[in-house]
Parts: sequence; structure tokens; C-alpha cells
Amino acid sequence: MSTPIDRAAQLARLRDTPQWDLVVIGGGATGLGVALDAAARGFAVALIEAEDFAKGTSSRATKLVHGGVRYLAQGNVSLVREALHERATLLANAPHLAQPLAFVMPARRWWEPAFYGLGLKLYDALAGSRGLGATQLLSVQKAKAALPNLNPAQLAGGVRYWDGQFDDARLAVTLARSAVSQGAAVLNHCPATGLLREKGRISGVTVRDAETGESFTLRSRAVVNATGVWVDAIRDMDREPGSPSRQPMVAPSQGVHVVVDRAFLPGENALIVPKTSDGRVLFAVPWLGKTLLGTTDAPRSDLPAEPRATEEEIGFILKEAADYLARAPRRQDVLSVWAGLRPLVKPDDDDAGSTKKISREHTVIVGRSGLVTVTGGKWTTYRAMAEDVMQRCFDAKLLPARGGKDATSELRLVGAPARAGGSLAQPPGEHLYGDEQAALRALPGAGRWLWRDGTGGFSEAMLRFAVRFEMARTVEDLLARRSRLLFLDAAKAEALARPVAALLAEELGRPVPEAEIQAFEALARRYRGLPEPDTNELKAA
Repeated sequence: MSTPIDRAAQLARLRDTPQWDLVVIGGGATGLGVALDAAARGFAVALIEAEDFAKGTSSRATKLVHGGVRYLAQGNVSLVREALHERATLLANAPHLAQPLAFVMPARRWWEPAFYGLGLKLYDALAGSRGLGATQLLSVQKAKAALPNLNPAQLAGGVRYWDGQFDDARLAVTLARSAVSQGAAVLNHCPATGLLREKGRISGVTVRDAETGESFTLRSRAVVNATGVWVDAIRDMDREPGSPSRQPMVAPSQGVHVVVDRAFLPGENALIVPKTSDGRVLFAVPWLGKTLLGTTDAPRSDLPAEPRATEEEIGFILKEAADYLARAPRRQDVLSVWAGLRPLVKPDDDDAGSTKKISREHTVIVGRSGLVTVTGGKWTTYRAMAEDVMQRCFDAKLLPARGGKDATSELRLVGAPARAGGSLAQPPGEHLYGDEQAALRALPGAGRWLWRDGTGGFSEAMLRFAVRFEMARTVEDLLARRSRLLFLDAAKAEALARPVAALLAEELGRPVPEAEIQAFEALARRYRGLPEPDTNELKAA
């Protein structure tokens, strides 16, 4: 039977355990993957997250499980091979959250189908027996049938190939629950406030529970800094008093995503344009009943907690989409717009002697103090990144080697059915199987929908399940990550803030602060692309 994750019990366990083998700072894809891997090997593991699981980059991906077709053009075959292996592993271990998805690449010149088709056939070959479907060359007629809203102008056919798709925030929550099922302790809304040092070596972390204000210490044999684009802030905690500042390890880049109605991309295929007017890649992807438009990343110099897309970036995506869609979305058709920061790595010379670049995609560093920092990478390879982190802990003698290389390669995640099933078109909550569905039906409000449309919804019972079983603590946790409404339709999310707060208050046994509700309403306005209200007006209210 599915066991509720009681936050008070998790907090008590963290506070009262005198010694941990491993403490992970950061509850995104990488940190959760490390916690699950270490717990599966039998280590005593604690994970803390300053906000909510996947609050940052890990809930703002393009929702693709992919091998990285564009890396083939760069000749990085080993990277593609690794990602294709991990793609197959994720689809096998979480079939309730990740499924195959066909992509159509339209051609504008007569030679492009054969040219791109040859590269994609190599992509198929690298996947081998774990491929998802064979690449096909498409005639003009078949390309138009595969993408009914495709602009027929200059169309010279196309190519269809296969990759995967998933729900990033839901996968993160599932990884947290899976780690707990393996014996880990996890806590969201609990930031690290400092690092413990004994004789120049890291020996633990000081933390503060954001809900109660309580501060306490987690003593540990090893500490992993898995905070994504914010790893440098934790590395700064590791500086000796009086020592010079380190050069930043991360150069962030920003990816922008625009969500519009499914009518702009009818059918079951995604659209990919390999080269936009500025040389990037454009995606149009069916996701949870909507259409997700986005491009590959562009550099950014700062690290805001809530990055915002510019009107120029939104306009660029809509303009490029209009070049390929017969009926193109306009600015007023945008239901939600959001941005995410990806950590691109530039290693610090201070740690150069202990740096091991696992791949061009992610980097693991063991500092002189023993602090392990991991950053870079992508969702598809989160499990391989976790394995690399554990191997570095073993190599550095921070932990004894245990469990072999593939501790999680066949570990099915919590909620996975006995056999493949489910679909991204199903309503949120359909990722729950067997015992979990029974638990959901037993909760009040199973038939009372907070929102529902033709392809999805979120009921009162789902909300209560998210609080009791998935550690949802705020209105944003519920409307952004336990359901994905903020990312799908920001106006609906704003309208539901207060009804959701009322139900959340029932579950928590305390009122939801007015400031929290107003902060979410302001966030929803930002996702709608509207001007934010004056902060003085908010205070007056």
C-alpha cells in the first residue's frame, strides 16, 4: 500500500539522526537521482531542497527524453550513445511518466530528406535494439498528413524519427518518493545555511526548516552539491576564511517556452526545425493537451530565481513557428510562457587537479575539502550522472564502494505499472497505479474537479493526495508542479489560487498566508506575460 510521506516525520528523522553517509543539497533532477542511487546501494541518505522539488530548472525543460540528435553533427557519438541508453532506461523504469514520441522534420529543399534521413538512420543504429521506431522518409503528402497544420509552402517532404517525452516535475516528485521508498529522508522547503568543516574537511551541513524556522545540523561523511545553476553559491560556503573568491563554475543559458492551444499542432507528432533563422533548433511538441513551442538555449549573465522571458524571445518563437505552421499562433493565443536556466560548465582552476569531466554535458568536481559538486547535464541522463557522482565519492574515499555500477538501471520508480501503460494525454493523477489509485479514491473530493478540460484535470482528491503523499506545501507546489496548470494555462491557475489555498489550509491544519496567495497570483500574471502589480498595492491589500 502506498505510504504517505509525512513531512513532520521526515523533519524529525533529519533532526534526530546523528550521522548520515551522504547529504545531498538540491532537489532537482540531479540531486534526486543521486539520493535514489545512494539509497538503493544501502547508504544512509538525506536530501534537502531550499524550495520545492524541481522548483528551478528541472520543472522547466522541453519535456523531451532524447539522445541529442544535434550532437551527431558535432561528431560526439559517445555522448549520443549514452543518452540513447538512458532514454531507453527511463522509458522502461517510468512508463507511467515517459513515452515514445514521433518527431517530423519538414524539408524545404529536395535533398534534405535524404541528408537528414541518413543522420537519423545513424541515430537509430546507435540506439540498437532499444530504439523506439525506425526513421522514415516522408513524401510531401505524408508530411502534411503527419502534421495537419504544416505550411505547405516550399514543402519538399520530410523525415520522421522517434524520441521520448515525459512530465519533468512529476518525474521529480516520483524520484523523491522512490528515494524515500529505498530508505532516504527528503525534505523540501529546507535550505542549506552553511557547511560544517572539521580539520579542513567537509563534515556536514547546517539547515533551516522554512516552515518552522528551526535550524539544525546534518553530520555526514560526504556532501553533494547538486544545486544546478546555483552550485557556485554552495561552493562559496566552502571557502576558507580570508581566501580569494573563486571563479564561477557555471555560465547559465536560458531556454524560453511558449504554450498555445493544441489546435495549432493537431495529431500525435511533434515538429522539429533543425535550423531557425538564428541557427538554433525550434520545437513544437504536443504536451498534456496543449502545444509547447520552444528553442534551444541562449546565454544569460544573471541567475534569477524566477527567470522571465522577454517579449523579443516570445516574438522570435512565434515568428519562427509561423514560418512552418499554416495557422500560426499570435501573441494573444499564448496561454503560458516560462523560462528555465540551464547550467553550462566552466571548471574552476582552483579545483582543476581534481576535476573529472564525465562528458561535455555534465561535470563532477571533488574539492580539496571533499565537497562534491555536480552540474550540467540534462534530464535524460540524470541517472548516469548520479552513478558518476557515486563513483567519484568512492574514488575520493568519501564512501566505501558499494552496489556496483548499475544500482538503479532496473529499478522501477514508484507508481510504475507491472507493464507499460498510460499516456501523456491522460489526466494528471493517471500516473497513479494500483494501490495509489485506491488511495486516491479513498480521499474526499474524488469527483469534485478544481479544473478539467478535454485532456486533463485536477480534482480535490488529487490535491489532498499531493499534500499527504507528495509533500506539497504551497499553492505554487500544487498548481505548478503537482498539477501543471501554471505551465498549461496561467489564467486558469491564477483564478484557482484562492480555492486551492482554502483546501490546502484544511490539509495543513493552518491558514495559508495571504502573502503566499498574492505571490502566486503575481507569478501567474508573469506567466501570462502581463505587467506585474505594484508591490506597494500588494502590501496595502
